[in-house]
Amino acid sequence: MITPERIDQIVTILERAGLNAQTLSALRAALPDLHFTHCMNDDLGEQTPVRRAMGFHLYLVEGSSGHCLQLTRDLELATGVVLAEVEPVSDA
Repeated sequence: MITPERIDQIVTILERAGLNAQTLSALRAALPDLHFTHCMNDDLGEQTPVRRAMGFHLYLVEGSSGHCLQLTRDLELATGVVLAEVEPVSDA
């Protein structure tokens, strides 16, 4: 289970520090009960994020049902977070 407050905490940290290797490492150390994955948002196709922020989208992962990992929007089932980097839009 991931609480809305925990999601807010993660988003705030990422908005301040940016989505990078150091921030990801710090999140893993500070929140060892959660699994963090980093990818590009394009890798997730048409999935709907739980939260959108400048430079990244946040998705939740559920892996407690005994099956393969899958994205979820259910906070009760969530066991991990996918931080999907969003490419800046070019004006060209």
